[in-house]
Amino acid sequence: NKTSRRTMPIELNLLRTYKGGDPEKYREYQKKRFKDPAVVDQVLAEDEKWRDLVVQKDKMRREVSILQKEVIAPKKKAKEPCDEEVAQMKAIQVDIKRIEQEELPAIQEKRDNLLSTIGNIVDPEVPISKDEDEDNLVVGLSPCPESVILPQPLGKLSYDFPETKPLTHDDLLWRIDGYEPTRGQGVAGHRAYFLKNAGVLLNQAIINYGIAFLRKKGYDVLQPPFFMNKDVMSGIAQLSDFDEQLYKVSGKTDDPDGSTEKYLIATSEQPICAYHRNEWVDEKILPRRYAGISTCFRKEAGSSGKDIRGIFRVHQFEKIEQFCVVHDDYEVSSAEQTRMKEAAEEFYQSLGIPYRVVCLVSGELNDAAVKKYDLEGWFPGQNAYRELVSCSNCTDYQARGIGARCGSKKEGQVSASFCHFLNSTLCATGRGICCILENYQQEDGVRVPEVLQPYMAGIDFLPFVRESMEMSKGEKGKGKKNSKK
Repeated sequence: NKTSRRTMPIELNLLRTYKGGDPEKYREYQKKRFKDPAVVDQVLAEDEKWRDLVVQKDKMRREVSILQKEVIAPKKKAKEPCDEEVAQMKAIQVDIKRIEQEELPAIQEKRDNLLSTIGNIVDPEVPISKDEDEDNLVVGLSPCPESVILPQPLGKLSYDFPETKPLTHDDLLWRIDGYEPTRGQGVAGHRAYFLKNAGVLLNQAIINYGIAFLRKKGYDVLQPPFFMNKDVMSGIAQLSDFDEQLYKVSGKTDDPDGSTEKYLIATSEQPICAYHRNEWVDEKILPRRYAGISTCFRKEAGSSGKDIRGIFRVHQFEKIEQFCVVHDDYEVSSAEQTRMKEAAEEFYQSLGIPYRVVCLVSGELNDAAVKKYDLEGWFPGQNAYRELVSCSNCTDYQARGIGARCGSKKEGQVSASFCHFLNSTLCATGRGICCILENYQQEDGVRVPEVLQPYMAGIDFLPFVRESMEMSKGEKGKGKKNSKK
Protein backbone atom coordinates (compact mmCIF):
# COMPACT_ATOMS: atom_id res chain seq x y z
CA ASN A 1 0.00 0.00 0.00
CA LYS A 2 1.23 3.46 -0.92
CA THR A 3 0.57 6.24 1.55
CA SER A 4 -1.56 8.97 -0.01
CA ARG A 5 -0.23 12.51 0.14
CA ARG A 6 -2.23 15.71 -0.09
CA THR A 7 -0.74 18.55 -2.11
CA MET A 8 1.06 21.08 0.04
CA PRO A 9 1.02 24.83 -0.62
CA ILE A 10 4.84 24.73 -0.66
CA GLU A 11 6.49 22.06 -2.83
CA LEU A 12 8.55 19.84 -0.50
CA ASN A 13 11.28 19.43 -3.13
CA LEU A 14 12.00 23.18 -2.85
CA LEU A 15 13.38 22.41 0.64
CA ARG A 16 15.22 19.18 -0.28
CA THR A 17 18.81 20.01 -1.16
CA TYR A 18 19.31 16.61 -2.86
CA LYS A 19 16.46 17.56 -5.23
CA GLY A 20 17.99 20.96 -6.03
CA GLY A 21 15.96 22.81 -3.40
CA ASP A 22 17.20 25.71 -1.27
CA PRO A 23 15.87 25.59 2.31
CA GLU A 24 17.84 28.71 3.28
CA LYS A 25 15.63 30.81 0.98
CA TYR A 26 12.54 29.71 2.90
CA ARG A 27 14.22 30.33 6.26
CA GLU A 28 14.80 33.90 5.04
CA TYR A 29 11.18 34.28 3.84
CA GLN A 30 9.96 33.09 7.26
CA LYS A 31 12.17 35.71 8.97
CA LYS A 32 10.83 38.40 6.62
CA ARG A 33 7.30 37.42 7.67
CA PHE A 34 8.36 37.53 11.34
CA LYS A 35 7.61 33.81 11.64
CA ASP A 36 9.83 31.09 13.10
CA PRO A 37 12.38 29.87 10.49
CA ALA A 38 13.02 26.73 12.60
CA VAL A 39 9.89 25.17 11.07
CA VAL A 40 11.90 24.61 7.86
CA ASP A 41 14.39 22.47 9.77
CA GLN A 42 11.57 20.66 11.57
CA VAL A 43 10.07 19.75 8.20
CA LEU A 44 13.44 18.50 6.93
CA ALA A 45 14.01 16.44 10.10
CA GLU A 46 10.62 14.72 9.73
CA ASP A 47 11.26 14.25 6.00
CA GLU A 48 14.58 12.54 6.76
CA LYS A 49 12.81 10.19 9.20
CA TRP A 50 10.20 9.49 6.52
CA ARG A 51 12.81 8.76 3.84
CA ASP A 52 14.88 6.54 6.18
CA LEU A 53 11.74 4.54 6.94
CA VAL A 54 10.95 4.19 3.23
CA VAL A 55 14.50 2.90 2.66
CA GLN A 56 14.06 0.46 5.56
CA LYS A 57 10.70 -0.73 4.21
CA ASP A 58 12.16 -1.25 0.69
CA LYS A 59 15.07 -3.23 2.18
CA MET A 60 12.61 -5.46 4.05
CA ARG A 61 10.63 -6.02 0.84
CA ARG A 62 13.84 -7.18 -0.85
CA GLU A 63 14.49 -9.54 2.09
CA VAL A 64 11.01 -11.04 1.63
CA SER A 65 11.63 -11.43 -2.11
CA ILE A 66 15.00 -13.15 -1.53
CA LEU A 67 13.48 -15.48 1.09
CA GLN A 68 10.63 -16.41 -1.25
CA LYS A 69 12.68 -16.91 -4.40
CA GLU A 70 16.03 -18.22 -3.09
CA VAL A 71 15.10 -20.13 0.08
CA ILE A 72 11.41 -21.04 0.44
CA ALA A 73 10.61 -21.86 -3.22
CA PRO A 74 13.65 -24.19 -3.71
CA LYS A 75 12.95 -25.94 -0.36
CA LYS A 76 9.30 -26.46 -1.26
CA LYS A 77 10.34 -27.82 -4.66
CA ALA A 78 12.74 -30.24 -2.96
CA LYS A 79 9.98 -31.05 -0.42
CA GLU A 80 12.23 -29.95 2.42
CA PRO A 81 10.79 -28.38 5.61
CA CYS A 82 10.73 -24.52 5.50
CA ASP A 83 8.40 -23.60 8.37
CA GLU A 84 11.08 -21.49 10.06
CA GLU A 85 11.75 -19.45 6.88
CA VAL A 86 8.01 -18.98 6.20
CA ALA A 87 7.53 -17.72 9.80
CA GLN A 88 10.51 -15.36 9.33
CA MET A 89 9.01 -14.05 6.06
CA LYS A 90 5.58 -13.51 7.66
CA ALA A 91 7.15 -11.63 10.59
CA ILE A 92 8.91 -9.29 8.13
CA GLN A 93 5.61 -8.80 6.24
CA VAL A 94 3.88 -7.83 9.49
CA ASP A 95 6.61 -5.24 10.11
CA ILE A 96 6.23 -3.90 6.56
CA LYS A 97 2.47 -3.58 7.04
CA ARG A 98 2.96 -1.72 10.34
CA ILE A 99 5.42 0.69 8.71
CA GLU A 100 3.10 1.32 5.73
CA GLN A 101 -0.14 1.67 7.64
CA GLU A 102 0.98 3.28 10.91
CA GLU A 103 4.50 4.68 11.05
CA LEU A 104 4.87 6.26 7.59
CA PRO A 105 1.42 7.97 7.63
CA ALA A 106 2.07 9.35 11.14
CA ILE A 107 5.45 10.86 10.15
CA GLN A 108 4.05 12.09 6.84
CA GLU A 109 1.13 13.81 8.56
CA LYS A 110 3.43 15.52 11.06
CA ARG A 111 5.80 16.62 8.28
CA ASP A 112 2.99 17.90 6.04
CA ASN A 113 1.24 19.73 8.88
CA LEU A 114 4.51 21.56 9.58
CA LEU A 115 5.04 22.20 5.86
CA SER A 116 1.58 23.76 5.54
CA THR A 117 2.53 26.47 8.09
CA ILE A 118 5.41 27.79 5.94
CA GLY A 119 4.49 31.02 4.17
CA ASN A 120 4.92 31.87 0.50
CA ILE A 121 7.90 33.76 -0.91
CA VAL A 122 8.03 37.55 -0.29
CA ASP A 123 8.13 40.01 -3.21
CA PRO A 124 11.14 42.42 -3.28
CA GLU A 125 8.80 45.48 -3.24
CA VAL A 126 7.34 44.48 0.16
CA PRO A 127 8.75 46.55 3.08
CA ILE A 128 10.27 44.21 5.68
CA SER A 129 8.61 45.44 8.86
CA LYS A 130 5.80 44.87 11.37
CA ASP A 131 4.96 48.57 11.65
CA GLU A 132 2.13 49.46 9.23
CA ASP A 133 1.84 53.08 10.34
CA GLU A 134 5.50 53.84 9.66
CA ASP A 135 6.54 51.48 6.90
CA ASN A 136 3.58 50.65 4.65
CA LEU A 137 4.79 51.86 1.25
CA VAL A 138 2.47 54.43 -0.37
CA VAL A 139 2.44 53.65 -4.11
CA GLY A 140 -0.67 55.60 -5.15
CA LEU A 141 -2.49 58.76 -4.07
CA SER A 142 -5.64 60.31 -5.57
CA PRO A 143 -5.74 63.24 -5.80
CA CYS A 144 -1.94 63.47 -5.70
CA PRO A 145 -0.40 66.84 -4.80
CA GLU A 146 2.41 67.93 -7.17
CA SER A 147 4.88 68.05 -4.27
CA VAL A 148 4.44 64.36 -3.41
CA ILE A 149 6.92 61.88 -4.90
CA LEU A 150 5.91 58.18 -4.75
CA PRO A 151 6.58 55.49 -3.67
CA GLN A 152 7.30 56.63 -0.12
CA PRO A 153 6.94 55.03 3.35
CA LEU A 154 3.81 56.21 5.16
CA GLY A 155 5.80 57.55 8.13
CA LYS A 156 7.86 59.84 5.88
CA LEU A 157 4.99 61.06 3.68
CA SER A 158 3.75 64.59 4.35
CA TYR A 159 0.86 66.29 2.52
CA ASP A 160 -2.45 68.01 3.24
CA PHE A 161 -5.26 65.48 3.63
CA PRO A 162 -8.47 65.99 1.62
CA GLU A 163 -11.20 68.14 3.24
CA THR A 164 -13.08 66.97 6.33
CA LYS A 165 -16.86 66.95 6.78
CA PRO A 166 -19.02 67.00 9.92
CA LEU A 167 -20.97 63.70 9.93
CA THR A 168 -19.87 60.06 10.07
CA HIS A 169 -21.29 57.21 8.00
CA ASP A 170 -23.44 55.67 10.76
CA ASP A 171 -25.24 58.97 11.45
CA LEU A 172 -25.69 59.65 7.72
CA LEU A 173 -27.10 56.17 6.98
CA TRP A 174 -29.57 56.60 9.87
CA ARG A 175 -30.64 60.11 8.77
CA ILE A 176 -31.43 58.99 5.18
CA ASP A 177 -33.53 56.14 6.67
CA GLY A 178 -31.03 53.61 5.30
CA TYR A 179 -30.79 51.06 8.11
CA GLU A 180 -32.23 49.78 11.39
CA PRO A 181 -29.41 48.56 13.66
CA THR A 182 -31.37 48.12 16.91
CA ARG A 183 -34.06 46.03 15.24
CA GLY A 184 -31.37 43.99 13.48
CA GLN A 185 -29.57 43.30 16.77
CA GLY A 186 -32.89 42.22 18.30
CA VAL A 187 -33.21 39.61 15.55
CA ALA A 188 -29.62 38.39 15.09
CA GLY A 189 -27.43 39.87 17.83
CA HIS A 190 -24.25 41.96 17.79
CA ARG A 191 -23.39 43.80 14.52
CA ALA A 192 -26.68 42.72 12.86
CA TYR A 193 -28.83 45.23 10.96
CA PHE A 194 -31.69 45.65 8.51
CA LEU A 195 -30.81 47.64 5.40
CA LYS A 196 -33.80 49.79 4.49
CA ASN A 197 -34.98 52.04 1.64
CA ALA A 198 -31.98 54.21 0.60
CA GLY A 199 -29.57 51.67 2.14
CA VAL A 200 -30.99 48.83 0.01
CA LEU A 201 -31.00 51.00 -3.12
CA LEU A 202 -27.34 51.99 -2.61
CA ASN A 203 -26.33 48.39 -1.87
CA GLN A 204 -27.95 47.03 -5.04
CA ALA A 205 -26.69 49.95 -7.14
CA ILE A 206 -23.07 49.29 -6.11
CA ILE A 207 -23.48 45.56 -6.87
CA ASN A 208 -24.98 46.19 -10.31
CA TYR A 209 -22.52 48.95 -11.19
CA GLY A 210 -19.65 46.68 -10.04
CA ILE A 211 -20.90 43.85 -12.30
CA ALA A 212 -21.22 46.21 -15.28
CA PHE A 213 -17.76 47.68 -14.55
CA LEU A 214 -16.03 44.26 -14.57
CA ARG A 215 -18.09 42.88 -17.47
CA LYS A 216 -16.73 45.71 -19.63
CA LYS A 217 -13.24 44.47 -18.74
CA GLY A 218 -14.07 40.92 -19.91
CA TYR A 219 -14.67 39.26 -16.53
CA ASP A 220 -16.98 36.23 -16.21
CA VAL A 221 -19.53 36.89 -13.46
CA LEU A 222 -19.88 34.14 -10.85
CA GLN A 223 -22.32 33.88 -7.95
CA PRO A 224 -20.87 30.99 -5.90
CA PRO A 225 -22.28 28.69 -3.21
CA PHE A 226 -22.40 30.55 0.12
CA PHE A 227 -21.03 27.58 2.08
CA MET A 228 -18.28 25.05 1.45
CA ASN A 229 -17.33 21.57 2.59
CA LYS A 230 -14.64 21.61 5.27
CA ASP A 231 -12.18 19.50 3.24
CA VAL A 232 -12.35 22.03 0.38
CA MET A 233 -12.19 25.07 2.68
CA SER A 234 -9.16 23.66 4.54
CA GLY A 235 -7.22 23.54 1.25
CA ILE A 236 -7.64 27.34 1.00
CA ALA A 237 -8.14 28.97 4.42
CA GLN A 238 -5.47 29.25 7.11
CA LEU A 239 -6.12 27.36 10.35
CA SER A 240 -6.52 30.65 12.23
CA ASP A 241 -9.40 31.59 9.89
CA PHE A 242 -11.50 28.71 11.21
CA ASP A 243 -11.39 30.24 14.70
CA GLU A 244 -11.43 33.96 13.88
CA GLN A 245 -13.55 34.27 10.74
CA LEU A 246 -15.51 31.22 9.61
CA TYR A 247 -18.98 30.27 10.77
CA LYS A 248 -19.65 26.54 10.92
CA VAL A 249 -22.98 25.42 9.43
CA SER A 250 -24.73 22.91 11.67
CA GLY A 251 -27.67 20.79 10.59
CA LYS A 252 -28.34 17.08 10.93
CA THR A 253 -30.89 16.59 8.13
CA ASP A 254 -28.57 15.89 5.20
CA ASP A 255 -25.50 14.93 7.24
CA PRO A 256 -26.54 13.04 10.38
CA ASP A 257 -23.03 11.86 11.33
CA GLY A 258 -21.32 15.21 10.56
CA SER A 259 -19.04 13.61 7.95
CA THR A 260 -19.29 16.58 5.58
CA GLU A 261 -18.94 19.63 7.81
CA LYS A 262 -19.66 22.92 6.06
CA TYR A 263 -18.56 26.52 6.63
CA LEU A 264 -20.10 29.79 5.45
CA ILE A 265 -17.84 31.70 3.07
CA ALA A 266 -16.01 34.81 4.31
CA THR A 267 -15.40 35.95 0.71
CA SER A 268 -16.25 34.65 -2.77
CA GLU A 269 -12.48 34.23 -3.21
CA GLN A 270 -12.80 30.96 -1.25
CA PRO A 271 -15.32 29.10 -3.45
CA ILE A 272 -13.89 30.59 -6.67
CA CYS A 273 -10.46 29.32 -5.56
CA ALA A 274 -12.00 25.86 -5.73
CA TYR A 275 -13.77 26.49 -9.08
CA HIS A 276 -10.85 24.75 -10.86
CA ARG A 277 -10.29 22.20 -8.08
CA ASN A 278 -8.40 19.08 -9.24
CA GLU A 279 -8.33 20.32 -12.85
CA TRP A 280 -5.61 20.63 -15.46
CA VAL A 281 -6.29 24.14 -16.78
CA ASP A 282 -5.33 24.55 -20.44
CA GLU A 283 -2.77 27.37 -20.72
CA LYS A 284 -4.46 28.49 -23.95
CA ILE A 285 -7.58 29.65 -22.05
CA LEU A 286 -5.56 31.72 -19.55
CA PRO A 287 -5.87 34.28 -18.11
CA ARG A 288 -9.33 33.63 -16.65
CA ARG A 289 -10.88 36.61 -14.87
CA TYR A 290 -13.87 36.18 -12.59
CA ALA A 291 -16.14 38.73 -10.92
CA GLY A 292 -17.42 37.06 -7.75
CA ILE A 293 -20.72 38.39 -6.38
CA SER A 294 -21.72 37.06 -2.98
CA THR A 295 -22.90 37.66 0.53
CA CYS A 296 -19.97 37.16 2.94
CA PHE A 297 -20.09 35.98 6.56
CA ARG A 298 -17.37 36.77 9.11
CA LYS A 299 -17.12 36.26 12.86
CA GLU A 300 -14.75 39.25 13.25
CA ALA A 301 -13.52 37.50 16.40
CA GLY A 302 -10.44 39.71 16.74
CA SER A 303 -12.34 42.99 16.30
CA SER A 304 -14.19 43.35 19.60
CA GLY A 305 -15.01 47.01 20.28
CA LYS A 306 -13.96 48.21 16.79
CA ASP A 307 -16.40 50.10 14.54
CA ILE A 308 -19.46 49.28 16.66
CA ARG A 309 -21.74 51.79 14.93
CA GLY A 310 -22.82 51.60 11.30
CA ILE A 311 -22.16 48.90 8.71
CA PHE A 312 -18.39 49.34 8.22
CA ARG A 313 -17.49 46.15 10.15
CA VAL A 314 -20.32 43.61 10.27
CA HIS A 315 -20.89 39.84 10.26
CA GLN A 316 -22.82 39.80 6.97
CA PHE A 317 -22.26 41.94 3.86
CA GLU A 318 -22.19 41.82 0.06
CA LYS A 319 -18.98 42.02 -1.95
CA ILE A 320 -17.85 42.21 -5.56
CA GLU A 321 -14.51 40.41 -5.89
CA GLN A 322 -11.90 40.18 -8.64
CA PHE A 323 -10.38 36.68 -8.92
CA CYS A 324 -7.86 35.95 -11.66
CA VAL A 325 -6.11 32.76 -12.79
CA VAL A 326 -2.89 32.98 -14.82
CA HIS A 327 -0.20 30.48 -15.77
CA ASP A 328 2.80 29.75 -13.55
CA ASP A 329 5.03 32.69 -14.42
CA TYR A 330 5.87 35.18 -11.67
CA GLU A 331 6.29 38.06 -14.13
CA VAL A 332 2.83 37.33 -15.54
CA SER A 333 1.12 37.15 -12.12
CA SER A 334 2.95 40.30 -10.93
CA ALA A 335 1.71 42.19 -14.00
CA GLU A 336 -1.80 40.83 -13.38
CA GLN A 337 -1.71 42.09 -9.78
CA THR A 338 -0.83 45.57 -11.04
CA ARG A 339 -3.68 45.42 -13.58
CA MET A 340 -6.17 44.36 -10.85
CA LYS A 341 -4.98 47.16 -8.56
CA GLU A 342 -5.42 49.67 -11.36
CA ALA A 343 -8.95 48.35 -12.05
CA ALA A 344 -9.85 48.97 -8.40
CA GLU A 345 -8.34 52.46 -8.58
CA GLU A 346 -10.37 53.22 -11.71
CA PHE A 347 -13.55 52.05 -9.93
CA TYR A 348 -13.07 54.43 -6.99
CA GLN A 349 -11.99 57.27 -9.27
CA SER A 350 -15.29 56.80 -11.15
CA LEU A 351 -17.12 57.08 -7.79
CA GLY A 352 -15.21 60.27 -6.94
CA ILE A 353 -13.62 58.80 -3.80
CA PRO A 354 -10.19 60.17 -2.72
CA TYR A 355 -7.85 57.30 -1.80
CA ARG A 356 -4.31 56.11 -1.31
CA VAL A 357 -2.77 52.72 -2.21
CA VAL A 358 -0.22 51.09 0.09
CA CYS A 359 2.01 48.05 -0.33
CA LEU A 360 1.64 46.25 3.02
CA VAL A 361 4.59 45.46 5.28
CA SER A 362 5.76 41.83 5.39
CA GLY A 363 4.49 41.29 8.94
CA GLU A 364 0.90 41.85 7.75
CA LEU A 365 0.95 39.34 4.88
CA ASN A 366 -1.10 36.17 5.23
CA ASP A 367 0.69 32.90 4.41
CA ALA A 368 -0.53 32.75 0.79
CA ALA A 369 0.23 36.31 -0.36
CA VAL A 370 3.65 37.26 -1.76
CA LYS A 371 2.56 40.91 -1.94
CA LYS A 372 -0.59 42.76 -0.92
CA TYR A 373 -1.83 46.19 -1.93
CA ASP A 374 -4.54 47.91 0.13
CA LEU A 375 -6.61 50.73 -1.34
CA GLU A 376 -7.69 52.99 1.52
CA GLY A 377 -10.59 55.37 0.86
CA TRP A 378 -10.81 58.81 2.45
CA PHE A 379 -13.51 59.12 5.14
CA PRO A 380 -13.93 62.88 5.67
CA GLY A 381 -16.28 62.41 8.65
CA GLN A 382 -13.58 60.46 10.50
CA ASN A 383 -10.63 62.42 9.07
CA ALA A 384 -9.02 59.09 8.19
CA TYR A 385 -8.17 56.67 5.40
CA ARG A 386 -9.87 53.26 5.83
CA GLU A 387 -9.29 50.00 3.95
CA LEU A 388 -11.70 49.39 1.05
CA VAL A 389 -9.68 47.01 -1.15
CA SER A 390 -7.13 44.27 -0.54
CA CYS A 391 -5.30 42.98 -3.65
CA SER A 392 -3.05 39.89 -3.33
CA ASN A 393 -0.84 37.78 -5.55
CA CYS A 394 -0.86 34.26 -4.07
CA THR A 395 1.19 32.66 -6.90
CA ASP A 396 0.64 28.86 -6.82
CA TYR A 397 0.17 28.63 -3.01
CA GLN A 398 -3.65 28.27 -3.09
CA ALA A 399 -3.72 26.44 -6.43
CA ARG A 400 -1.50 23.70 -5.01
CA GLY A 401 -3.82 23.33 -2.02
CA ILE A 402 -6.80 22.58 -4.27
CA GLY A 403 -4.92 20.86 -7.13
CA ALA A 404 -5.39 23.39 -9.98
CA ARG A 405 -2.60 22.37 -12.35
CA CYS A 406 -1.50 24.28 -15.40
CA GLY A 407 0.34 22.99 -18.48
CA SER A 408 2.91 20.22 -18.00
CA LYS A 409 6.24 19.69 -16.23
CA LYS A 410 9.00 21.49 -18.12
CA GLU A 411 12.66 20.51 -18.37
CA GLY A 412 14.62 21.57 -15.29
CA GLN A 413 11.51 22.11 -13.16
CA VAL A 414 11.44 20.64 -9.66
CA SER A 415 7.75 19.72 -9.99
CA ALA A 416 4.73 19.99 -12.28
CA SER A 417 3.18 23.45 -12.65
CA PHE A 418 0.22 24.87 -10.78
CA CYS A 419 -1.77 27.95 -11.79
CA HIS A 420 -1.15 31.31 -10.14
CA PHE A 421 -4.18 32.73 -8.29
CA LEU A 422 -4.80 36.42 -7.53
CA ASN A 423 -7.64 38.10 -5.67
CA SER A 424 -8.72 41.66 -5.10
CA THR A 425 -11.78 43.31 -3.64
CA LEU A 426 -13.58 45.55 -6.07
CA CYS A 427 -16.06 46.70 -3.42
CA ALA A 428 -17.43 45.41 -0.13
CA THR A 429 -20.76 47.22 -0.44
CA GLY A 430 -21.17 48.11 3.26
CA ARG A 431 -17.82 49.88 3.36
CA GLY A 432 -18.49 51.40 -0.06
CA ILE A 433 -21.78 52.87 1.21
CA CYS A 434 -20.05 54.27 4.32
CA CYS A 435 -17.37 55.98 2.22
CA ILE A 436 -19.83 57.39 -0.34
CA LEU A 437 -22.08 58.80 2.41
CA GLU A 438 -19.22 60.64 4.14
CA ASN A 439 -17.83 62.06 0.87
CA TYR A 440 -21.16 63.07 -0.69
CA GLN A 441 -22.87 64.50 2.42
CA GLN A 442 -24.53 67.92 2.35
CA GLU A 443 -26.41 69.92 4.97
CA ASP A 444 -29.78 68.41 4.02
CA GLY A 445 -28.86 64.96 2.70
CA VAL A 446 -26.49 62.97 0.51
CA ARG A 447 -25.84 63.30 -3.22
CA VAL A 448 -25.69 60.07 -5.23
CA PRO A 449 -22.51 59.61 -7.32
CA GLU A 450 -23.27 60.12 -10.99
CA VAL A 451 -22.18 56.63 -12.05
CA LEU A 452 -24.64 55.03 -9.57
CA GLN A 453 -27.69 57.08 -10.60
CA PRO A 454 -28.67 54.81 -13.55
CA TYR A 455 -28.72 51.87 -11.09
CA MET A 456 -30.97 53.79 -8.64
CA ALA A 457 -33.83 54.56 -11.04
CA GLY A 458 -32.34 58.00 -11.64
CA ILE A 459 -32.37 59.07 -7.95
CA ASP A 460 -29.63 61.68 -7.54
CA PHE A 461 -30.24 62.86 -3.96
CA LEU A 462 -31.11 61.14 -0.67
CA PRO A 463 -32.63 63.68 1.77
CA PHE A 464 -32.34 63.47 5.55
CA VAL A 465 -35.70 62.25 6.83
CA ARG A 466 -34.91 61.89 10.55
CA GLU A 467 -32.67 63.33 13.23
CA SER A 468 -29.47 61.71 14.57
CA MET A 469 -29.84 58.34 16.26
CA GLU A 470 -29.81 58.40 20.05
CA MET A 471 -26.75 56.98 21.78
CA SER A 472 -27.17 53.60 23.45
CA LYS A 473 -26.79 53.24 27.24
CA GLY A 474 -23.38 51.63 26.72
CA GLU A 475 -22.18 54.51 24.52
CA LYS A 476 -23.50 57.10 27.03
CA GLY A 477 -21.58 55.26 29.75
CA LYS A 478 -18.38 55.37 27.68
CA GLY A 479 -18.91 59.09 27.12
CA LYS A 480 -19.18 59.74 30.87
CA LYS A 481 -16.01 57.71 31.55
CA ASN A 482 -14.09 59.63 28.88
CA SER A 483 -15.28 62.99 30.23
CA LYS A 484 -13.94 62.10 33.68
CA LYS A 485 -10.43 61.38 32.39
